[in-house]
Amino acid sequence: MIDAKAEIVGNVWKIVAREGDQVGPGDPLVILETMKMEIPVVAPAHGHVSSILVTEGQIVQEGDAVVEIDDTLGA
Repeated sequence: MIDAKAEIVGNVWKIVAREGDQVGPGDPLVILETMKMEIPVVAPAHGHVSSILVTEGQIVQEGDAVVEIDDTLGA
């Protein structure tokens, strides 16, 4: 499992990915809002979204895991 983590403190504005989605490096998973800017949290690797760890409106801290990606499934 790989965690996609927030790089900034922010509000979870929108959850783009859904559990079971296939993702690749750079694919947007969650959009954070901070100081009126939208900052995407992107997939760090290929895999399937196994769990969304946040809810829209939640405040996250820098380094918080927001999405778990299962990178062990067959390609």
